[in-house]
Amino acid sequence: MTHHEAALLAALADADEDRIVFDLAGIEARHDSLLRELPGVAVRFAMKACPLDEVVACLAERGAGADAASPNEIAQAIAAGVPVQRIHYGNPVKSDRSIAQAHRLGVRDFATDSREDVAAIARHAPGSRVFCRLATDGAGALWGLSEKFGCSAADAVRVLRAARQAGLTPSGLSVHVGSQQMTHEAWQRAFDLLTEALEALAGQGIALDHVNLGGGLPALGYLDGHGRPLDPPIDKIFAVIREGMERCARVPGHRLRFVIEPGRHLVADHGAVRAHVARLTTRRDAGGRPMRWLYLSCGKFNGLYEMDDVRYPLVFPTHPDGPRVPAVVAGPTCDSADTHTPGRPPVLVPEALASGDPVWVMSSGAYAVSYMSQGFNGFAPLPHRCVRGAGGSRREGAGPGEGGGPGEGGGYGAGGFRAGGSPGEAG
Repeated sequence: MTHHEAALLAALADADEDRIVFDLAGIEARHDSLLRELPGVAVRFAMKACPLDEVVACLAERGAGADAASPNEIAQAIAAGVPVQRIHYGNPVKSDRSIAQAHRLGVRDFATDSREDVAAIARHAPGSRVFCRLATDGAGALWGLSEKFGCSAADAVRVLRAARQAGLTPSGLSVHVGSQQMTHEAWQRAFDLLTEALEALAGQGIALDHVNLGGGLPALGYLDGHGRPLDPPIDKIFAVIREGMERCARVPGHRLRFVIEPGRHLVADHGAVRAHVARLTTRRDAGGRPMRWLYLSCGKFNGLYEMDDVRYPLVFPTHPDGPRVPAVVAGPTCDSADTHTPGRPPVLVPEALASGDPVWVMSSGAYAVSYMSQGFNGFAPLPHRCVRGAGGSRREGAGPGEGGGPGEGGGYGAGGFRAGGSPGEAG
């Protein structure tokens, strides 16, 4: 166990109410490890993964910028201490009003993937820099992100040529291999696209200054549908990225820097939800089969939105030993979609669980805060606590709608926990 894991478990052990806990030192360590793997690459934290001021600020102090998807995220990043020159508007989908707002806030770097968007940027953010997102197939990722964004290499030439003609600076290309990308081959295909586009642009006399490698770096703590570690080939992924950057740098006609937009990779494994047992029940289904259900206080609508696609490790701190039984794990709401990994094998849980027993949902720091509802079925968003290493400082924050603005630790959710026991499987 690392001291970062120990700090997170200690904070969970301290909590006697539901909340989400983040270890800032662990997030910083993951950021620093990323820079050691990819030296010289500029990090732009994908804010959507964890839009907490404390997280954005601690990464800004390490030199990271922000990948923002809206004027509100841009304003939050600035308020959290990110220099505006390290913020880009990374969303290809944006209205005229949003472009103008971002420009007024000082942002000068915009993602794009269409000539229509380029024309709007030229009107409402004149003189800005644009980077064009290439479409990828998303194969190998848990979330492919393959259709809504991005264009072909041929289209990218047309888009960046239009940007130059409109008085903008065609500055770069970007890709996104899909969220929680589990293969290194996806990165190889992305670099094939990038080098193809770089060569075509050089032929048009368009010299770029950077390549944005996007997101997709995986979290390391998830389980698969059978409760086994997902185990992404992270060392091979980093090796392929380093090789790909060298390939891009060798394309003549450009002087390239590299940017990457990690979100999940930085925060998932350094956040955990402290929930509790609502009830462990046994009942027969419509076909007469007996089934156990473990209902937790936290589910799809208040912190575990991605539970359809990943299993989180579960810790039952008050039941480290004793017999285990298979159960379907579900959230507390009166909605049948609020079920962990539906259709997959059940999870082994302590047979002696009782209502109120604490449960720790590990590796749940990514998107937990972002996707929380404002109180679906009356279940309030989780408050949050940020800690900094073993025995470090702590900061509490209210969940959405519970008071406190973004600068006061509020506006987004989180919670607390208690140590001991062994990880089970999240449903």
